Amino acid sequence: MKRFSACCFTSRISKFHSHWKHNQSQSQIMAGNISGPSGSKAANILLNHDFSSGLNYWHLNCCTGYVISAETGVNYAVITNRKECWQGLEQDITDRIAIGSTYTVSACVGVSGLSQGSSDVLATLKLEYRDSATSYLFIGRTSVNKDSWEKLEGTFSLSTMPNRAVFYLEGPAPGVDLLIRSVEINCSTPNNNTTSTGCVSTGDDNIIINPQFDDGLNNWSGRGCKIILHDSMNDGKIVPKSGKFFASATERTQNWNGIQQEITGRVQRKLAYEVTALVRIFGNNVSTADVRATLWVQTPDLREQYIGIANVQATDKDWVTMQGKFLLNGSPSKVVLYLEGPPPGTDILLNTLILKHAAKTPPSTPPDVKNVAFGVNIIENSNLADGTNGWFPLGNCTLSVKTGSPHIIPPMARDSLGPHELLSGHYILVTNRTQTWMGPAQIITDKVKLFMTYQVSAWVRIGSGSAGPQNVNVALGVDNQWVNGGQTEVSDDMWHEIGGSFRIEKQPSKVMVYVQGPASGVDLMVAGLQIFPVDRHARFRYLKIQTDKIRKGDVILKFSGLDSGSYANTSVQVRQTQNDFPIGSCISRTNIDNEDFVNFIVKHFNWAVFGNELKWYWTEPQQGNFNYKDADDLLSLCQKHKIQTRGHCIFWEVDGTVQQWVKSLNKNDLMAAVQNRLNGLLTRYKGKFSHYDVNNEMLHGSFYRDRLGKDIRANMFKTANQLDPSATLFVNDYHVEDGCDTRSCPDKYIHHILDLQEQGAPVGGIGIQGHIDSPLGPIVCSSLDKLGILGLPIWFTELDVSSINEYVRADDLEVMLREAMAHPAVEGIMLWGFWELFMSRDNSHLVNAEGDINEAGKRFLALKQEWLSHSRGHVDEQGQYNFRGFHGTYNVQVVTPSKKISKTFVLDKGDSPLVVSIDL
Repeated sequence: MKRFSACCFTSRISKFHSHWKHNQSQSQIMAGNISGPSGSKAANILLNHDFSSGLNYWHLNCCTGYVISAETGVNYAVITNRKECWQGLEQDITDRIAIGSTYTVSACVGVSGLSQGSSDVLATLKLEYRDSATSYLFIGRTSVNKDSWEKLEGTFSLSTMPNRAVFYLEGPAPGVDLLIRSVEINCSTPNNNTTSTGCVSTGDDNIIINPQFDDGLNNWSGRGCKIILHDSMNDGKIVPKSGKFFASATERTQNWNGIQQEITGRVQRKLAYEVTALVRIFGNNVSTADVRATLWVQTPDLREQYIGIANVQATDKDWVTMQGKFLLNGSPSKVVLYLEGPPPGTDILLNTLILKHAAKTPPSTPPDVKNVAFGVNIIENSNLADGTNGWFPLGNCTLSVKTGSPHIIPPMARDSLGPHELLSGHYILVTNRTQTWMGPAQIITDKVKLFMTYQVSAWVRIGSGSAGPQNVNVALGVDNQWVNGGQTEVSDDMWHEIGGSFRIEKQPSKVMVYVQGPASGVDLMVAGLQIFPVDRHARFRYLKIQTDKIRKGDVILKFSGLDSGSYANTSVQVRQTQNDFPIGSCISRTNIDNEDFVNFIVKHFNWAVFGNELKWYWTEPQQGNFNYKDADDLLSLCQKHKIQTRGHCIFWEVDGTVQQWVKSLNKNDLMAAVQNRLNGLLTRYKGKFSHYDVNNEMLHGSFYRDRLGKDIRANMFKTANQLDPSATLFVNDYHVEDGCDTRSCPDKYIHHILDLQEQGAPVGGIGIQGHIDSPLGPIVCSSLDKLGILGLPIWFTELDVSSINEYVRADDLEVMLREAMAHPAVEGIMLWGFWELFMSRDNSHLVNAEGDINEAGKRFLALKQEWLSHSRGHVDEQGQYNFRGFHGTYNVQVVTPSKKISKTFVLDKGDSPLVVSIDL
């Protein structure tokens, strides 16, 4: 029997058709008396076994297929266009089977297109081993007549674990369609070694064995420490919250010591799992401590991974619930779930632990924007025409109204509001301030609408007597939680603009806005405070026009070899195959074990940056112990698919990111280590990374400058440029674009870059990370305009947005992408990931954990399509066809009365039209 090769696999896409080619014969089949596979108490290890989710989780082998819902409400798959008898339907079950267990297979199958007689349908298991040839295990066979359903049954058991096990159905002759109504694979006799392997559960069953310690400590062990079973502790003051028992991890000498259970063979790749645990701490005079759930994973090539699942602030007073999720991208050889975290000497107590396949999050609904008065200020008596009515002093400060403030609206608000009446010129003077948080305040609880994005705008000034620059902040107290509405730094007696934004996503009981910040004893002045909801879509129309101006070029297709009488009968169709504007994403080594992740990257991004794998703490965690393999693997993938890469980062200036061994070095040894890092990294990867972030977040940290002097920063750039002149060297920092951090406002970033350049640093690009909340176009654009004066390319290097509502998250992302595309100084955008459970921020993903594209992801893909130009028409009287399109790669097809010609061309940036000559 001929076997298929790996190149035959099609992509994992369900095909749904309004296709009734088989309608008549299949309706007759469905009326038959053969029942489907019999039920079993054991869990079916196949996913989507009844095709209720189309062909999701199934793969087609060099053929096509779709799912039909019959009148009875039962779904069945039709596998068609079969050219070989082995072509059929398969599912990878590697992570759901275990050696020593016996599995029972039962399937309900049929055929269509059989002219006479019967045809065999076979169930087969393909087994791939790393160091030996692929083998095929026959499971069962049944003979199927036309217009009937038959039951196919069989069993199998494995004595050795393959690297990959694929179950598939095959068998009918070429040209005969294979019909599959339902398939089950049940674990009928689990092996006895259930501690490490066993039948994998894909349903609601708890994967943890002995989760409440009813069977003592069986299946549990200590991770570097001792574990003890209890029914009570501390003279009866600690008792279980659930069940009769709990366990303690005691005699802990390291933070990572704790209680663990091996779950190898009980979880499968590419499925999301949720962990829920009841925990507390005891002993060593520690009242609160962080308890973490961690997954230790060993891959077949012996790589180790530590996956953080959940953490909670546990106490010694009561049990607390810890919850989190995880997903395995690859096929592990060993998986252990354990608890860790508290300081040595403090016991971790565990009452119960549940591990289940995570339920899918219900889709969001668009927020209700009816009756929203966009652009209308919700602050009462903002112009102070009625004195301080509506305002109150926060703290025992004094409020009074004075005149002499600006009459014009601050620029960022003016960009949102358009033409607007002048301000009154009145301001609130705040005196007798004895704390930094004292200032004017209002309650706005009933005026704020959930999921609306609000812009904050005000003029502020400080009185004399300050010892230095002062931060002034518009803040919101949302149920006693501080929310940043915007900040500015004031060091003179001038009026300064504050611009910011905020959004509230959970119903609060109280919302207070107040202005605060200067040191005690410093008077504060506030004028024209406005808070208003913004219709962010209204600005998109303007941004589209700007984008067309700067991201498109004119093209003239000039035809020769055709008589003028044929022009009108010659059609032209132009399709852009790729926009050359860089849009990339962060990726990690674990991600690329998931083929669905890789497919998304390759299809939708043309740049990539590594999340951690190039950072110094990753490549040299201990002095002289190097790990470049992960970065090499990622770089190899990118090179294979012609994806350009950014090098992030050579150094990281923030103290908390520096390895302990680096911190322990004296000045001379640290200088030598820095030089070795530069030499090792840039020599190894010379010419392979287009960009480098040289010293990350210099506006927020000073580890190297404090120890090696001010010159070290410029010297890092100089040395990097000498070692790899082809790479563009970037500064990179956060909160540059959002108005909420005075340490990294555009003015300070500009000063920082100019200072580096004055010292001879070859700064070639400006990185704005873009970890932003509730973005507003005018605020982002204002920052870009300021930075644009430097004439350097600006990249958003780590863009992510966060909202629990997918539609709002989509709006946030669209704001940032459109602002970037519409600004001439921006030359690239890097997303800081896109796949759930592999993001640095919650509620920021575009693709759900198991591969479903959410509303934010759909918006992203829609924008990518919008930024492709297509055109069609006929050759004009001058023998030309003119159009305007986005820069990038195009394919043109020309159809004359006698021939069809295809040509590819690239439209680059430039002031002059591109002329493409086509000889017909």
